[in-house]
Amino acid sequence: MGREHHARFPRTRARLSAATGAALLALLVTALAALPAAAGGDGDRHRAVRAVRVHEQARERVDRLREADALPAALEEAEERRKAVRDDLWDLLWAGARETGDPVAVDPSGRAGHCPFGERSRAPERRSSAWTAPTRRYWLSAGYAAKGSRWARRHTGQDFAVDSGTPVYAVGSGVVRVTTCGDGFGNQVLVRHQDGYFTQYAHLSRIDVRRGQRVAAGQRLGLSGASGNVTGPHLHFEVRITPYLGSQVPPLPWLRRKAVRVSGAPALPWLPDRPRPGEGGRRPGPR
Repeated sequence: MGREHHARFPRTRARLSAATGAALLALLVTALAALPAAAGGDGDRHRAVRAVRVHEQARERVDRLREADALPAALEEAEERRKAVRDDLWDLLWAGARETGDPVAVDPSGRAGHCPFGERSRAPERRSSAWTAPTRRYWLSAGYAAKGSRWARRHTGQDFAVDSGTPVYAVGSGVVRVTTCGDGFGNQVLVRHQDGYFTQYAHLSRIDVRRGQRVAAGQRLGLSGASGNVTGPHLHFEVRITPYLGSQVPPLPWLRRKAVRVSGAPALPWLPDRPRPGEGGRRPGPR
């Protein structure tokens, strides 16, 4: 049966769910805006955590409306609400990043930090899919939100344990927004994708792209390494709502939504009193 024969009922349900969802999301956004603006520190961090949660709820609602073939007006309204939450989060984190001297905010091109740039990479001639894993021949070490004495707070990304010099790839097409160095993440690249999310690739030994460069899925961004605060070579991979620390979301579920499956288990024995090979060292601040 064609779409035109059954779309009326999903659209009717979508109208009802859109009204209910819009009311709930409006309450969330209003509550977020009403939170007292603390003077930096934990106050801003907690505001950012709440904003990330509200944004992801808004994104899930947009996805549900798309799946239900909702009316364009309902979908547009939900998307505008999502963007409003993202913009507020962006402003909050940008101000904090500038204040703390985060190189992502103050030196996004890496020129002031004299970062190690190689020759510009080119898009691969053959692309088997629109999304891919960020590296090859890895095993997964420290996961998202992991606890441990090596971090001041929970871990903000997924670590891929690889040898130094292993190629690191863009997981999807997008525009390079940051190529910088000089903090606990070491040499890093951030790519903005068409869905608005950013992916971060950190602790590189070399950067092979430039800010503003368009990249394709599977294009080399640089080589893995052990720059920044680490205990051994690995790739630290993050997914963020904005370019700034504090807007991260779980990376493996995000990749799964792109039909990318990553798997791996430790290849070396690990003892509780020492860090796993390839895991980052203790990072200052909320990393």
